[in-house]
Amino acid sequence: MTPGTNSNSAHVSAAAFAEAAAAAVHRVSTEQADGVAKAAALLVDALRAGGVVQAFGTGHSQALAMEIAGRAGGLVPTNMIALRDLVILGGDAPDVLFSEHLERDPAVAHRIYELAGVHPADVFVMASNSGGNGSVVELARLVKERGHGLVAITSMAHSSRVTSRHPSGLRLFEIADVVLDNGAPYGDAVLTTGEITVGGISSITAALLAQMVVAEVVRTMLAAGETPPVYLSANIPEGDAHNSALEARYAGRIRRSA
Repeated sequence: MTPGTNSNSAHVSAAAFAEAAAAAVHRVSTEQADGVAKAAALLVDALRAGGVVQAFGTGHSQALAMEIAGRAGGLVPTNMIALRDLVILGGDAPDVLFSEHLERDPAVAHRIYELAGVHPADVFVMASNSGGNGSVVELARLVKERGHGLVAITSMAHSSRVTSRHPSGLRLFEIADVVLDNGAPYGDAVLTTGEITVGGISSITAALLAQMVVAEVVRTMLAAGETPPVYLSANIPEGDAHNSALEARYAGRIRRSA
């Protein structure tokens, strides 16, 4: 045996993760197809009413919001809500973002909702693997109280096993109109060797679900004879002009930051 290795190391490798990821992608894309169609219908209704898709996630689930808001091939009427809005838009000191408890604070949800400038027709897509942190659950509750549609992307295997950190005891999947299961196992990692688990999968499958929903929104609108407002890459010659013209329709309602 090579020094510094053990017989269990064969279970952890680039190839093993790629295989596990491919299996997760296949499983999620198959099992969540009906949910994707329902989520897309919510988004289409909102867009037709002049709404914007508000995307939110904390921690690594911010990647889901970035997948939805402001990217090439995606929908223009999209806005990313983030905890850093407290600093960028709300004037809080930057060190507030270094608190590990920020995403657990329910009061944060009310502030970031107000800073987002939400309109009544807007729809929300929220991602949280565990679905139990205070800011996530409180924002979901607030969203539903204000009459917005809500799509949740979460791990049912994980969220169903955790205790909510919100005073209500609720988890994200218990509040949303549509729940999309990202297929991640409890703890997120998919490879195990000895006492080590490695290879978080939720970001990959959440991105898959986000893109599936967008594709279904576009399919639905095209089938109805509508022209979906979709971004071109800003890195092709005609991209900036195309995108600026569409963004002007939603002036003051969508933010694009570095």
